Amino acid sequence: MARYVQQHNCGSIADKGKAPARRQGDNVTHMPATTLNNLTARVGFIGLGLMGSRLARRLDSFGWRVRAWNRSPEPAEQLSKWGLPIASSIADLVTGSDVILSSLANDAAVRSVYLDKGGVFSVAEPGTVILEMSTISPGLSRELHLEARARGVKLLDVAISGSTPAVEAGTITLLAGGEKETFEQCVPLFESIARQWFLVGPGSFGIQMKLVVNLLLGLDMQGLAEAVSLGDHLQIDRNTLLHILSRTAVIAPAMAGKITKIKDGNYSPEFPLRLMSKDMDLVMDAARETGADLPAASIAQSVLAANVHTIGDLDIAAIAPIVIGQGTRVEV
Repeated sequence: MARYVQQHNCGSIADKGKAPARRQGDNVTHMPATTLNNLTARVGFIGLGLMGSRLARRLDSFGWRVRAWNRSPEPAEQLSKWGLPIASSIADLVTGSDVILSSLANDAAVRSVYLDKGGVFSVAEPGTVILEMSTISPGLSRELHLEARARGVKLLDVAISGSTPAVEAGTITLLAGGEKETFEQCVPLFESIARQWFLVGPGSFGIQMKLVVNLLLGLDMQGLAEAVSLGDHLQIDRNTLLHILSRTAVIAPAMAGKITKIKDGNYSPEFPLRLMSKDMDLVMDAARETGADLPAASIAQSVLAANVHTIGDLDIAAIAPIVIGQGTRVEV
């Protein structure tokens, strides 16, 4: 059974320092003595893309002692202007941190950062806490857990459900895999960035749950695009169609913002289509490995893959005008 800890009202910096009841199921969680503390814990953040840069800034805003590192210099320079110190190397970051968070683009980036010579595991001291937050393959996640265990490092895979506006508002959901003690140790950090957090199971179960969640996201986006296409072909006024759809029970909360994007023709990225395509590839790989039959997901994957090279940097909502047959008009 999945266990969870949940906190409400974590959306503003003004809430910092408050200590609302922490709940796990119907019982108040008993926090371990080694719980992370923002006054003493040194936090290292790796990966400063759309999600990572916002997570690092939010942690800084909540009083955590954050240093960051990125593989390419430009995002690090932007974060430096915010006032966050930038480490000179992975080794510099890891040796000066008690807890490491990473938010990276794909398996190749995670493998390089953690397993290459000079990577995280080559310098991490026993007892270091690592929260790996990238959406990667379950196989690579299991490999990271095995390596961490061999080195005495405490690792959680902590997948994120929610796009950039949710990160900025502190309303993301965290899906974790790993040891209960490490999970509970990290609750004060979770409180600073998320609305709710779940320990799904042992190592790699967080990322596996994320694939289940993003399967639904990909199907919902494809379904919404096809619904708008049908409405257009039935000659229903587009604004009327979208207005009514947004007020029906069949629209998932994540699709509400996508309806606005379709209406406005504004496909500036909150969750880029290229990442949705990558995640659907991971979903289908997992389905093949386990024998799951996902015919609808296979179609959604093929539509995304066919367009990733032309509109991959736009939001996933940009698939709608492609399905409708209009091309993509962008207003940023």
